[in-house]
Amino acid sequence: MRILITGATGTVGRNVIEQLIALDADVQLRALTRNPEAALPEGVEIAVGDLTSPETLTEAFKDVDAVHFINFAGDQYGPLPDPAGLVALAEQAGVRRATVLGGIATGPLEQALAASAIETTYLHPVEFMSNTLMWWAAPIKAEGRIREPFGDRVSAMVHPADIGAVAAKVLHDGGYDDRSLIITGPEAVAIQEKVAILGRAIGRELEFVELTVEEAKEKWSSEGMGEDMIAFLIDALGNTPDEGKTVIGTVEEVTGRPARSFAEWAAENAEAFC
Repeated sequence: MRILITGATGTVGRNVIEQLIALDADVQLRALTRNPEAALPEGVEIAVGDLTSPETLTEAFKDVDAVHFINFAGDQYGPLPDPAGLVALAEQAGVRRATVLGGIATGPLEQALAASAIETTYLHPVEFMSNTLMWWAAPIKAEGRIREPFGDRVSAMVHPADIGAVAAKVLHDGGYDDRSLIITGPEAVAIQEKVAILGRAIGRELEFVELTVEEAKEKWSSEGMGEDMIAFLIDALGNTPDEGKTVIGTVEEVTGRPARSFAEWAAENAEAFC
């Protein structure tokens, strides 16, 4: 079996590859990337191409049984210019199974796959635990303090390895055609508890300071964040949808084992905060 992973150097793509290797050491993996020098696990074939240019993908799809798709293009998460063309290429190549990483909303790629003969499963992970690195590593190193709004917000954060494990199992074994799978962690964690868990992992007491919305806007603006991103964060953090804070047992249903906790993720990544 040969599986193509698009977005192969991203957080989820790398975990899909690692989890497929763990699931079946004999599976043939092909990674789509724009960088021919991309660092990938030994034995993974590199296919140089770009989802924004379907003409570059003919060889990438050749002899592929299953594809892990992302539904966006490039580092700025822009829309795919020709999703129907991508799906047509995949069908012509004989691809029979696919997973799609995306949000809850159905986009053009999902619509094109739904109209195709490809067995497709739609993956909808909630907040990544790994986002903690991006937002919290610097302030914890600098001052041991987290300053954010909405201190009572809860999130059913998911470990990226669990997203990869669900994708790997579906791609390898099938059985979830036309299913939309919301992927969460095993618990909904309040932000203040998240701070405490991370503090225990690094052996250092951390302080949480709750900001008002206006204080948060001023802080993020002073850090160079644009108005659109600030507005997005205020809405996302202040109005977390039910899907983002409700624990769903998808990981255990698909993989046969419980989802990894934030405490596990924190222990694995403690050095990054020290």
